[in-house]
Formats: sequence, structure tokens, C-alpha cells
Amino acid sequence: MTKFEHYLFLIGTLMLMACSDEQGALRDLSSSEQATLAGVNSGMPALPPDEGLLSQVSVPETVTRVRPAERMALFGDLHVHTENSFDAFAFGTLATPADAYRYAAGEAIPHPSGFDIQLDRPLDFYAVTDHAMLMGVAKAASDPASAVGMLDISEPLHALNRPGNFGTFTLIPRSQIFGQFVPEVATRLREGSLDPELVLAATRSTWLQNRQTTDDAYVPGKLTTFAAYEYTTSTDTRGNLHRNVVFQDTAKLPAVPFSRLHSQNPEDLWTWMDGLREQGIESMAIPHNSNGSDGEMFKQVDWSGQAMDERYVEQRLRNEPLVEITQVKGTSETHPMLSDTDEWAGFELMEYRVATKLASATNGSYVREALRIGLEMDAAGQGNPYQFGFIGSTDTHVGGGATREDKFFSKAGVIDGLPERRGSVPASWLVGTLSKLMAPDLVTEVDGKTYMQSSTFEYWGSSGLAAVWAESNTRESVYDALRRKETFATSGPRIKVRFFAGANYPSGVIDSADLLQVAYAGGVPMGGELAAYEQMAGSPQFLVWAMADDMSAPLDRVQVIKGWEVDGRSNEKVFDVACSAGGGVDSETYRCADNGAYVSAEDCSIPRDRGASELKVQWQDPEFDSQQDAFYYVRVLENPTCRWSTWEALRAGVTPRSDLPRTIQERAWSSPIWYRADHTLGQLND
Repeated sequence: MTKFEHYLFLIGTLMLMACSDEQGALRDLSSSEQATLAGVNSGMPALPPDEGLLSQVSVPETVTRVRPAERMALFGDLHVHTENSFDAFAFGTLATPADAYRYAAGEAIPHPSGFDIQLDRPLDFYAVTDHAMLMGVAKAASDPASAVGMLDISEPLHALNRPGNFGTFTLIPRSQIFGQFVPEVATRLREGSLDPELVLAATRSTWLQNRQTTDDAYVPGKLTTFAAYEYTTSTDTRGNLHRNVVFQDTAKLPAVPFSRLHSQNPEDLWTWMDGLREQGIESMAIPHNSNGSDGEMFKQVDWSGQAMDERYVEQRLRNEPLVEITQVKGTSETHPMLSDTDEWAGFELMEYRVATKLASATNGSYVREALRIGLEMDAAGQGNPYQFGFIGSTDTHVGGGATREDKFFSKAGVIDGLPERRGSVPASWLVGTLSKLMAPDLVTEVDGKTYMQSSTFEYWGSSGLAAVWAESNTRESVYDALRRKETFATSGPRIKVRFFAGANYPSGVIDSADLLQVAYAGGVPMGGELAAYEQMAGSPQFLVWAMADDMSAPLDRVQVIKGWEVDGRSNEKVFDVACSAGGGVDSETYRCADNGAYVSAEDCSIPRDRGASELKVQWQDPEFDSQQDAFYYVRVLENPTCRWSTWEALRAGVTPRSDLPRTIQERAWSSPIWYRADHTLGQLND
């Protein structure tokens, strides 16, 4: 296409956008939620229950048993989409599950926008989590010879991902095709005009192939792979309630994964998982993007609006031991409105309901508040449904995730694969001028420059990773670590963090050669519970050990975040406990001094002589009250570095946007340790 033809095409496209509903579709085409809402949220199941099981297979596994003190840190991603997810396929992803596992192993794979993506080092574990709803159906519909492809509604998909059809001007047609296909399939299923077996056959075949691919990629000791999928549901008002379901092994699996088309209610998912567990199939569900849930993820009532009872609490804890605290669509730790004394609470916030520009309610949407709500509910005699550990993951929709700020490629495919499309660099004069005239909602003016604003991509982050302390890199060991919550999350760097609590650790043990043996023998690691007993003298001893990623920035400080309950009301406080700057922690403010780290505004370079490669501390809570239930978790902060949007602006030779942070402090979060004031000493983890 010549430049003149390119301009004519652009003018025609913008004119079409100006006189149609496609403008609204383009704004929100980054996810399945917007397109499927009308056709799926009827409250009625679109597919019948499927109780079939895949035939049992034997997967060789070598498990090396070691003492807890010898557990190793392993890093992975448990939230990855490929061409088998309907939204990924619609926006150009052709990466297969096999490609995704090659990416995890360190190989390069193609991005839909025309370049290769590759990790700087392999990951240790990985799970492809394609949407269960219509898994493999969009890809099948693109084949005119397939049963689904012969349907009239499938015809527009036949050439959707043909070679050469991945440019800017495919975005609106892709949005239109996707916006029609998904709800139409759901509607026809519900009305009975579409044979469910057509859809189920595609999903069964895809799911079966996924198991084989997952097993083929599994190399014990090198790369652990899990059979997994995403249960993609939401409320009728678009409050995100998505979960990833991860299976312990592949020996026996359901023939069809449970999806939104079976039930919109997550409690039905848990009941299905419990039924599988009775048949020897162990799994867990991991909620994500609570920040976009509009307050629905961490409510104090069940799906029907009734008070949670003991059965509900036990079922949720059994099926959801973890939560995804960070990913590309924002970090869900906390919010400045909830934690107004936490200077670091505003990290990579994405404050919209997923795939919309509708504000997401703050209360009920963030993890730290959920931990506090759990304490309050427990004090009221309801039990604590929110006693979960933390992981991070990416939610990539191109087979591999972007976890480095200087190599960001976002997540959704052609729609956000280039800097101009995700709003980090200005639109060209022509695109900006015509867009302002014909589709003003698709652009925004910042500092006198015009930027594309087709969604909320500018608020997304280069995050995150899941990490575990496991005996070996095998399914059994990694899954066991996930189940016992000896897990931590990072915003991308491979920071390592250990966290223990015990009643009577000896003074100076933090620097001893047998630190880990003593730590495990005399207390509990992250994810555990420590209970009061008569001989406990004062505050428990907390052992914290953070190690920097040598391919990222030095460490700034280590913090302990505490939450506690008094008379039915919860509180929180942030304690700096280890500092890279001299002078230690101020005894009144509980803050470290500034270590003098800085970031060059010209080239994003940072000093390597400020900060620490390791921070260790043996700490006691100066405000401990043995009669108060509490939780504690560790947050590790790196020195400031450039945010991805700053890197891209500097590469383009433009000044970074003033409305976006120029720098961030990458971080890691340990799973919490809970202190129980009313039990004899107990240790849940060993």
C-alpha cells in the first residue's frame, strides 16, 4: 500500500468509525469481557454439565526429597493465553501452547505485531491458561472445513489471521468480528439453535491436545508445566471475577473444563472442583484482577447476597488458597484511598473494570483490605475466607509475558503491540488530527500532544511473576508449595524473599550458618500460622531475608506490612525493617533514610553503588499485642527505575507523558503469616 493509499484508507476508516458503533467497540477490544457480556450474562447455563474424564495416563516424575531448609526459589507464570483463547485469536495471536512452553524455556517466539519476543533467562514453571469458555472454538471457526467453520457466523473468521492481515487497519474489523461471534455463539447455545456438541467437540479436542503438549514440555528439574485454564466470569455490571484453575497433575483430568457457559457463579466452580477432588483430581483456583472487580471479589456475602457461613468459608479456602496480586492489568495489593499512610500504595494502579473505562469500586477490590476483612469476619465468628497467599503472573495473550520495563510489549496482540497503540508515544500528526475530528474518544491530549486512547493500556504494567520455595522443580513439589502458600510474587524482577515467624528464635540467628534449619524448626514460613501459647515472651521473632535480582536494580528497603483486629475493626501499618541507607530504621517513623538512588532522565541509567544486593533482619513488632489477631507480610522495594512508558518515549525521542509515572520501584511480596491470639502454638507448614 502506498503512503497516499494508506492515508485514504485511514480517512475512510475514521469516517466509518465516526458514524458507527465500532468506535465504542475499539475502545474496549482488549479483552473478552466487553464483547461477551450481552450474550453470556443471562444467568442461564448455555452448556449442559459434562462429567466425563480424560483417560488416565502415566507421567514419569522424579522427585528429590530434601529437608525444608534446602527448598529452592523457583519462578514461573501461571497465567498465559495462546491462540486457543478466543480474544487472543481475535487479535492476531497464533502462538500455540507448544510455542508458549518454548518461550518459558528461553526460546524466541513471534509476536503478532511482527517481531520476536524472548525471555532474558528461562522460567522454572509455566501454565497455559486459555479461557475455558469457547476454548479452541475461534480457531476452529477460522477453518472453513471444520464443523464450526461451516456455520454462517464463522465466515468472517476464515481469513482473519491470514498472512499480511495484522496491521493497524485490521483492528476495527477484528473488533467487529469478535464482538459479533462470541455473543452470537452463546445466544444460539442458550436458545437451542446451535448444537452444543459442535462447541464441545472443539473444546474437548483442544483440551486433550493441551494435556499432551503440557506433558511433552514437562522436563522435571528444568521446566515444570501444569494443565490449567481460565474460568472467565463477571457480574452483570462487569465486575471481574476471573480465576485460573491449576491441576496438580495430568494423570486424570476432566474431559471438559468448567466455564462461564456452565455457570456464572464461582461457587459452582468450587463445587465442581470438590466433585473432581472426590475422584482423585486435585486442583486450585487462583483469582486475579480483583482491582477490576468493582468491589465484588472480596465481599462479605455470598453470590446470592447471604451472609457467608462456615461451609462457604471452608469451601473457598479449600479451593482458593492463593490470589494473583499483580499482573499486566494492574497491581491489586492496595490503593491510596485504603492505605493513606502507605507512601508506596499507588503502585501500577489500573482502576477500571476489566476491558472498560468504567471506574471499579475501591472497597472490596484489593488484597490487603481483604486480609483485613478476613480478620474482622473471623472476630465476628464467621470464619476467615481470605487467608490466602500471593503469586504474580502476566496474563499474556501472546504466549509469553513481558516482565521487563525496557522490553515491554504489553499483552493483547496487535491492538497494543506497538508503543503508539498503547499510548506511550504520540500519534502521528495525520492520525491525531483525523482522530480528533472524527473519533475524539479514541485520543487524548497530554502536554500538547495527541495520544491514542483505545483502552486503558497506558495504565497497564510490565508484571508479574509467581515464585515458590520448593524441594525440587517437579509438579509435585511446586504444587505442594502453592498449596501450603510458601509463595511470593514479584512485579517482574527475580527478587527472592524468605519470611519466617517463631516464638523463640535465638538472638543473632539471622546471621548464622544454620539460619534456615533453625527458621523452619522453630517457626513457620510465609503462608503459615503462628498461634499464641503460655510461654510466649513478647512479640514473635520475624526473620526476613531479601536477595536482589542481579539483572535488575539494587534493593532500597524491606518492609513488613501488619494488619490487626481490635473490637471487630481492623487496622494496618507499614514498618520499614531493613534499610540499604545507613543509620537504620527511625524509631519514631519506622522509616529508612533515602539511600540517594536516582534515575537518569536522559537514558534511564541508574547508579549501581546505591542500594543493597541483600538485606537481612531479625525483627520484632514494637507494637505487638498478644491478644490481637494479626497478619504480617513482607514487601521488598528496589531502587527506582524507568517505567516502560518512559523507556519507549526516550527511544522515540520524545518527552515522556507528564500524566504517567516516569519511574517506579519494582517489588516483591511474600505471602502473609497469621498470628492467632486464641490457639495453642500451631504450625501449619513443615
